[in-house]
Amino acid sequence: MLNQQGGCLCGQLRYQLHGPLHDAGYCYCRLCQRASGAPALAWLTIAVASFRYTCGTPGIFASSTDYQREFCPTCGTPVVFRKQQAAKTVDVTLCSLDNPDSVKPQYHIWTTSQRGWHHIGDNLPQYSDNGPDQ
Repeated sequence: MLNQQGGCLCGQLRYQLHGPLHDAGYCYCRLCQRASGAPALAWLTIAVASFRYTCGTPGIFASSTDYQREFCPTCGTPVVFRKQQAAKTVDVTLCSLDNPDSVKPQYHIWTTSQRGWHHIGDNLPQYSDNGPDQ
């Protein structure tokens, strides 16, 4: 059961998580790479009902036909990824948690987009597609 808070770099966008963790993993897809400027993003997945913003209003960008990314409109910190319509879960960037060490990634997904100079140094399962992150 997660009972966590988190937010963006500048502190204007804050959220709370309260509910069971669905899963957590690293994503190497090109959309995450471009949205973050990093070779991978670590996400946790939780039910929509277990997530709420407590301060500020996120900026929203439709990054694909069905999905949106939510971020701080002031500092740009990526915070959330979810379906635009009828979302059952929400993905939250692990490192935006106040205590990011409290949730450990369980797998790597979209490794077909992994940068050649970035090497995975653990024994977690690797998937060339979305793997268990359905």
